[in-house]
Amino acid sequence: MTGTDVRKETEDSGPGGYAAARLRLLTEGARSGPPRRTALAELTDDWLAGLFGAAAAGARGVSLVAVGGYGRGELSPRSDLDLVLLHDGSDPGAVAALADRLWYPVWDLGLSLDHSVRTPAEARRTAGEDLKVHLGLLDARHLAGDPALSAGLRTTALADWRNQAPKRLPELQELCAERAARQGELQYLLEPDLKEARGGLRDATALRAVAASWLADAPREGLADARRSLLDVRDALHLATGRATDRLALQEQDQVAAELGLLDADTLLRQVYEAARVIAYASDVTWREVGRVLRSRTVRPRLRAMLGGGKPVTERSPLAEGVVEQDGEVVLARAARPERDPVLPLRAAAAAAQAGLPLSLHAVRRMAATARPLPTPWPAEAREQLVTLLGSGRPTVEVWEALEAEGLISRLLPDWERVRCRPQRNAVHVWTVDRHLIETAVRASELTRRVGRPDLLLVAALLHDIGKGWPGDHSVAGEIIAKDVAARIGFDRSDVAVLSLLVRHHLLLIETATRRDLDDPATVRSVAEAVGTQSTLELLHALTEADALATGPAAWSSWRGSLVADLVRRVSAVLAGNAPDEPEPAAPTAEQERLAIEAYRTGGPVLALCAQTEPVTDEEPSGDPEPLGVELRIAVPDQPGVLPAVAGVLAVHRLTVRTAELRALRLPDDVDDEGAVLLLNWRVAAEYGSLPQAARLRTDLVRALDGTLDIAGRLAERDAAYPRRRGWTAPPPRVTVAPAASHHATVIEVRAQDAPGLLHRIGMALEKAGVRVRSMHVSTLGSNAVDAFYVTTGAGTPLPTQDAASLAGVLEETLRG
Repeated sequence: MTGTDVRKETEDSGPGGYAAARLRLLTEGARSGPPRRTALAELTDDWLAGLFGAAAAGARGVSLVAVGGYGRGELSPRSDLDLVLLHDGSDPGAVAALADRLWYPVWDLGLSLDHSVRTPAEARRTAGEDLKVHLGLLDARHLAGDPALSAGLRTTALADWRNQAPKRLPELQELCAERAARQGELQYLLEPDLKEARGGLRDATALRAVAASWLADAPREGLADARRSLLDVRDALHLATGRATDRLALQEQDQVAAELGLLDADTLLRQVYEAARVIAYASDVTWREVGRVLRSRTVRPRLRAMLGGGKPVTERSPLAEGVVEQDGEVVLARAARPERDPVLPLRAAAAAAQAGLPLSLHAVRRMAATARPLPTPWPAEAREQLVTLLGSGRPTVEVWEALEAEGLISRLLPDWERVRCRPQRNAVHVWTVDRHLIETAVRASELTRRVGRPDLLLVAALLHDIGKGWPGDHSVAGEIIAKDVAARIGFDRSDVAVLSLLVRHHLLLIETATRRDLDDPATVRSVAEAVGTQSTLELLHALTEADALATGPAAWSSWRGSLVADLVRRVSAVLAGNAPDEPEPAAPTAEQERLAIEAYRTGGPVLALCAQTEPVTDEEPSGDPEPLGVELRIAVPDQPGVLPAVAGVLAVHRLTVRTAELRALRLPDDVDDEGAVLLLNWRVAAEYGSLPQAARLRTDLVRALDGTLDIAGRLAERDAAYPRRRGWTAPPPRVTVAPAASHHATVIEVRAQDAPGLLHRIGMALEKAGVRVRSMHVSTLGSNAVDAFYVTTGAGTPLPTQDAASLAGVLEETLRG
């Protein structure tokens, strides 16, 4: 059906014809994107013009005007109709009746309507009081009635906007900043708001308003395509959900991707992020230009008065060869020749980051258009400038984004293209892969005084997740890429080996410290063998901290830091040749022995709670010590079911287990020369609220051990009290046997969605299998639990290989159920 046919059907059939034509337009597969939005706007224009013509009956001094998104002709399937009924004020009663005859048919069709009835003077006064109203009037478009009335409104709105720009634009910038702080950045969110988040459709509209002021203009390259891309995604979202929503929820992304003909939800998010990045960068450049223009308007008259007239001379301060500062930006010197100086882009970027200044858009574009590619390997100056850029701290981010916006980063580092705008579907990560790498370099720049080779630390930070753009284990893939990139950058063979090792093992320390028994010599020895040297260990320690800090709040804490530091200390001792091969079993402390004797004499569990804190260091002089949780010490006569009982009671009381150790203690001969007591030393923290009293925990533990406390039932009741929400489906649990992880026990590693009672279920399964738990090490990263259990046979030896594999399979099936 052609546009003429649709309009004819609408005119012939009234509201019913419009509804049918609208439905046909939205469901026909041949039209999508801008053509469909334009056709929908034209269809709606014709329908509303028909309504107006029938209702106005030749009335004069009145017109119907589309504003906002409808005024721009950007109608998505569920968009509001933004309308103003404009009148000259001569007959308010007739206008009110006309409004009813216009609005009610729209409401009857279930369409959202944002409407107002105003005279031109009222519209102008309201726009002066309400910035959002004024923005809507900038896109005013005549639909029906008196065209002169509509044209006068648009002319007046634009004139007022230009005259008031010095006041209105800072107000608009503040509005955008407040919205960004509230909604976040579109280019990093897993469930972004396409309209309200920074880099979204609201910001694109704000850029149009700045351009309409004639005060400044946005970089236009790619901006129209980015806006169109976000509008296309919103159209598909409206069709997929049947709702007027701008939030791209996780559960809708696959359907939206299919609607757009994209491969999958990740491809969709990457497309959204790329568009948002273009708009966000254009916003940064535009608002910077607005600030420069407004400052010049206030400064120049004073300068001219002081200098006695004439044009003031712009100051240019040298920063580096071919690079100067001018007007608060870094620009190229007049003598700079990018076509003859391939290092200039890195030199300018490093100078800008060191000075804490933005790179001029003109400078970046000139370098992107004319600079020659660097030779392979890079000259020493280029490598040094890259390291300087990476080591400049927080200003590195803005400078890097400027280079990336014009394609310079992908030209310098071709492998960057695979991680650019790549989403990370992990609640722990708050950034895309590429931004996470830059954030890690920023964090690493704060740790360069702790290492002997800060250049290797910074480049390793930039490359540590570069393998995430490839199939398989990103650490393995990243090692290969890092070797190639490091050699291309110009590092020598030994430095290339260190960088590739750092990338390959960037997760080694944090995973070992949180999931392995550090008292087991095999654990420490395996890390020492992987690292090789003290200097590499030093670098890996700093990289581990920088990576975790750049990941998000859930990835690092004083507790995790203390575990990693303890592991590093032990590995350092091994590398120095000072560590004993097999440490003697630690003798029980007086406190442990006292608890054991009391448990033996009472025949039941004995508990003690002891708060643990991390002392404030010289590097962090402010604030109170950070709590590491509470140490829960339990002694109980040796008997089956202790692990699931303790884990279950803690889950019932909403206590999170951070670390756990369980071992049998022989009683002193003067007490009982054959008796044994189980000692549990666990670190726990309350999910929220305060910790329960030790006496209450003991009472419930006694009941759990004698079978009178139904832990599974209590947990099930609590789960039932909270309705399950529709959303992302967690991947299934995975249970594996860690080969050669310990000489004394078999290590079973569990990766699963964290949930109340998870440790209780695991403990029950291990108890049922007849194995003993020597110790366990738990780690919770966002919603993911990664727990390692050191288990033995009843005789205290590692499980046979076949039995270990069978146990892992049974445990995995139990957790799936």
